[in-house]
Amino acid sequence: MATSLKPESQIKKSKAQQKSAEDRKAAKAARKVTSAEKRKTIYDRTAAYTKEYADAERSVIEAKREAKAAGSYYVDAQPKLVFVVRIKGIMKIPPKPRKVMQLLRLTQINAGVFVRLTKATEELIKLAEPYVAYGYPSLSTIRKLVYKRGFGKINKQRIALSDNSIIEASLGQYGILSIEDLIHEIYTVGPNFKQVNNFLWPFKLSNPNGGFRARKFEHYIQGGDTGNREDAINTLIKKMN
Repeated sequence: MATSLKPESQIKKSKAQQKSAEDRKAAKAARKVTSAEKRKTIYDRTAAYTKEYADAERSVIEAKREAKAAGSYYVDAQPKLVFVVRIKGIMKIPPKPRKVMQLLRLTQINAGVFVRLTKATEELIKLAEPYVAYGYPSLSTIRKLVYKRGFGKINKQRIALSDNSIIEASLGQYGILSIEDLIHEIYTVGPNFKQVNNFLWPFKLSNPNGGFRARKFEHYIQGGDTGNREDAINTLIKKMN
């Protein structure tokens, strides 16, 4: 009785295919484990951030109560972050403010960016003050901006932050794995603020509901909309978001 023998090349091909299938299975299992670990890390970090924000808020409330009980005043810490939004177009803008807005990436009307507040950036913002509104964004405002209007800059392309993997691919080297990591870095003006802020595409906002004030290009304290509106920037952003 004749024995049917497979050609050697076919045997090798069959073994290679089997090994390839085994490798794919092992890689899939490894990815599953890594993905589960990553999800846990992100969950734990988010929980830690929530506690950190709540503790900070509670400590401010307690400090205000203690100051009131002692008959003194509580002075808020110096702000480290501002949100700047351009409210005037390109017509009749002198070279210096125009250059400042280019540096701040405010190249379009209703564009907004986060800026770390330093002596240097304060001076820059003052130069552009007649053409922008700015102030101190709350955690709630930052979160709403990032979730609703957040886009990342990837290979010069504007990409929606629809998945944590998009953020990790660009900012993972700085330990930024998720959208909550990104929000925390912005809100706390963390050590990687510059990298995170540069990754974020300038926010494209809408005209505010109800429009701007009648004297739009006068300073905010004079009944207009330009300049520093401190905490009131949150109300404006809400109308524009």
